Parts: sequence; C-alpha cells; structure tokens
Amino acid sequence: MYKIAVLGDKDSIYGFAALGLDIYPVPISDDISKAKKKLKELAEENYAVIYIVESLAEKLKNEIQHYRSERLPAIIPIPGASGNTGFGMRMLRKSVEQAVGSDILFRD
Repeated sequence: MYKIAVLGDKDSIYGFAALGLDIYPVPISDDISKAKKKLKELAEENYAVIYIVESLAEKLKNEIQHYRSERLPAIIPIPGASGNTGFGMRMLRKSVEQAVGSDILFRD
C-alpha cells in the first residue's frame, strides 16, 4: 500500500500527523543536504505522494524536476507556516502548459 509523506520545517508540518500522514521535519537553511537526502529516501520508498513546504521546494527544485517525469511519487508543494511563496502555483502552471500546450489557467 502506498503512503503519503510531508517534508518541511516542523512548525509547518506537525499538523499533518493528526491526519495520519508521515511527517519528516528537516531544517530549511542554506545547507539543504539533509533535505536532499530525505527527499531521495522518500522517493525510493513506498510513497506515492510527497507534500513539501514551498520554501524548501524552491531550494530542491532541481531534485524535484528529476521526479517530474516519473509516475511516482507525486511531489506537491504546499504553503508553509511562513506563508505562500508562489512556487506551487508556478509549478502548477508549468505542468498545465506542458500537458495542454498553452496556459489555460492564468492567461497573462
């Protein structure tokens, strides 16, 4: 059975434990080596969905890009305790443009 993980700073992710999701607090700092390692571990385990706090997702965008072409896991940015950075919407926009061929959501 597939599982769901949440990756980010502890203030942003502890609430997800109440929903039964597996939480993995990692420091969001200049040294993101622990976060890279944890993302790779989760992707190689039995996780179908990995929610990741936007501020961390921005720092791991190259690693996340690697998994975009894979069927699993789906890596989904979510706003953290510090607020929305817009990274999740930019990723959504890029995915829709890739799938449909044009920007049908925002139409700037």
